[in-house]
Amino acid sequence: MGRVAAIFISLRNVRQDKRGSRSASLAKPRIDFAPSIKKLYHTAIASRSSLQPMSELPRLRDAIEAATQTLRALSSLEPQMARAADVIDQCLGAGNKLLVCGNGGSAADASHFATELVVRFANDRTALPAICLASDSGILTAAGNDYGFDEIFARQVAAFGVPGDVFIGLTSSGQSKNVIRALKEAKDRQMKTIAFLGRDGGSMVGIADIDLLVKSDSTARVQEAHQLLLHVLCEIIEERLER
Repeated sequence: MGRVAAIFISLRNVRQDKRGSRSASLAKPRIDFAPSIKKLYHTAIASRSSLQPMSELPRLRDAIEAATQTLRALSSLEPQMARAADVIDQCLGAGNKLLVCGNGGSAADASHFATELVVRFANDRTALPAICLASDSGILTAAGNDYGFDEIFARQVAAFGVPGDVFIGLTSSGQSKNVIRALKEAKDRQMKTIAFLGRDGGSMVGIADIDLLVKSDSTARVQEAHQLLLHVLCEIIEERLER
């Protein structure tokens, strides 16, 4: 009985060994992709970071160079800027106000300029009366709806403008019909007028009492130059108030 049991146990062990060797031979080898994926990811990140500055920095350098050339050319506008400062100074000194307008980015510049005067630019001083005609959505939409987009600023000049006031119109193209209409309305009301222009001045050149023309075909460079000129006027106005 003991010999039979031993034979049975021996046969069972043989079967298990065969089963184990068969399953081992059928098992597929395991491939670990993680290191390869990690390597590819870091390679892609490194490649992208090295390429981005190469594609973006030349654009920045070109913009700085173009802006520098445009701003340097503004020195030719010194006589016109001196006259503009005198006109604004006389207007505010007499208790009159400024009406400022423009479209799009020029509307933002108009609002910016009016804000600097009403609140302050660099120094604490008396509040100065300046109205941005592009800020009141109710007036703009009503005038545009009832009289047309070309009249949205002229209608306000007719409402607020009086002799001795100064109208300032900004247009980077010189072709903004609503700014031209407002300028003509201001002249009819014996207001002094200043035009901030770009490119070749367009249809608006020569209509205002003073043209501040930025000779550039880039809207961005023209708007940057307009902002600088407006800031210089703010500086001059505040300096004169301190005297």
